[in-house]
Amino acid sequence: MAQAMHRDLLDHRLVIVTGKGGTGKTSVAAAIGLAAASAGKRVLVAEMASDEAVMPLLEPDGAPAGYPGREVLPGLSVMRVDPFAALSEYLALQLGGRLIVDRVVANRGFRQLMNGAPGWRELITLGKVWHIEQMKKADGSPRYDLIVVDAPATGHGVAFLNVPRVVVSAVRTGPLRRHSLAVEDLIEDPDRTLLLPVTLAEELPTRETVELVARVREEAGVRVDRVVVNGVAPPPFPSGLEDLDVALRALPADARFGALPPAGVLADCASFLRARHALNRGYVEQVSELTGLPVLCLPLLVDGVERREDLVRLADPLLAAPELPA
Repeated sequence: MAQAMHRDLLDHRLVIVTGKGGTGKTSVAAAIGLAAASAGKRVLVAEMASDEAVMPLLEPDGAPAGYPGREVLPGLSVMRVDPFAALSEYLALQLGGRLIVDRVVANRGFRQLMNGAPGWRELITLGKVWHIEQMKKADGSPRYDLIVVDAPATGHGVAFLNVPRVVVSAVRTGPLRRHSLAVEDLIEDPDRTLLLPVTLAEELPTRETVELVARVREEAGVRVDRVVVNGVAPPPFPSGLEDLDVALRALPADARFGALPPAGVLADCASFLRARHALNRGYVEQVSELTGLPVLCLPLLVDGVERREDLVRLADPLLAAPELPA
């Protein structure tokens, strides 16, 4: 039933990936972009952080993508949304005189003033995303089939999404209200936009994810229909040997198997693997139960995600239909 209720991840126009720092949300965003490009889609991965993290995964020796962005692989482009560059671009479109606008935005005093102003970064970066979503090719088709946003960490996620709604409620007329309405319409359109929380099968990330989903439902109109649980330990033993740790524990502790450690050491290792898997599964079930959402479980990569090949290993699990834990 869960499979029938959820659209394919790549059928959306905008996927906003968020999660607690350290959960692997950037790797998930990059993996989705890579999977979409492999499926023949034109996709843009837009980073919101001050330092680029997607490019080193996709092209370790490549130049930074920067605000202009660039195509890294056929169909896959990456950019970093610099709020001040986006602000300069927006003001130039509204006021004209790009040279003057650039000088004002580059002014140190102006930047200090803006850094103290709440909400503008979120609004201008979301406005840039909306602008990109609206861009067309010469034949009238969208420039990008899918935009994947590597959004701020969970603690700032709801505020990030709520800024257009706050501006619309506060500003009654003018271009700022019109543009904020357009951004709000995109963010809250369930056919175009999906919020994708990423968590780990651990206590604190699980708690924060449950709180995020609850706040999104109460305060924001963004669709969220699944949770990604990253780094889930696999079943420790092969089929038919589910009680391997128990069998090892029943042997004399000093029993040897060739060059392997003694049976007692092997039993301790096997018990640890079983316990870690059981703990992970417990948190997977907990995040699903407390959010009421199905999950996508990504495998634990022992060496982490360091290169494009690691992202490929995450692609198929990400594109699978989300499931409620058994």
